Amino acid sequence: MNEEAEPIVATRRWLDRAVIGLNLCPFAKAVAAKGQVRYVLSEATTPEALLEELAYELVRLQQTEPDEVDTTLLIHPKVLTDFLDYNDFLDDADAAIEALELEGELQVASFHPDYQFADTDYDDVGNCSNRSPYPMLHLLRESSVERAVAAFPDPDAIVERNLATLEKLGIEGWRKLLQP
Repeated sequence: MNEEAEPIVATRRWLDRAVIGLNLCPFAKAVAAKGQVRYVLSEATTPEALLEELAYELVRLQQTEPDEVDTTLLIHPKVLTDFLDYNDFLDDADAAIEALELEGELQVASFHPDYQFADTDYDDVGNCSNRSPYPMLHLLRESSVERAVAAFPDPDAIVERNLATLEKLGIEGWRKLLQP
């Protein structure tokens, strides 16, 4: 894997400036600081090839000690660039977890440059909470999520705080934040 490839560089910048810098995910800082985030740049050009890679990465994460790799970011700039196609693919990702018998152990979180929550306008700044520089599947350990949520006094407040942070920043501020 080329750690200097633009999609990885942009994703690291997004993680540092937005996710950690704006504290959109209060659990991200610790795993990033410990070097427990695995960045994978997919060369897949079809959903089928991406699904194979996803299955491989799910098994790899499951078989790797959490103190070595706690989470994986599978960045796929050449496939599922259309958000609706990407969103449909998430059902396949869930099916892969089930087929690999990893339900309750691993999950996939979704991030996309054009992420749009239901019943929002495209430019609603709240969508930025799930916008990444490139289409990405975030592979997480359920046990890590449970520990992090248990340690956070009010996990439901995260969403509200994120919306307030993003509204204060604005869509133009978001775009500037991610510039090289």
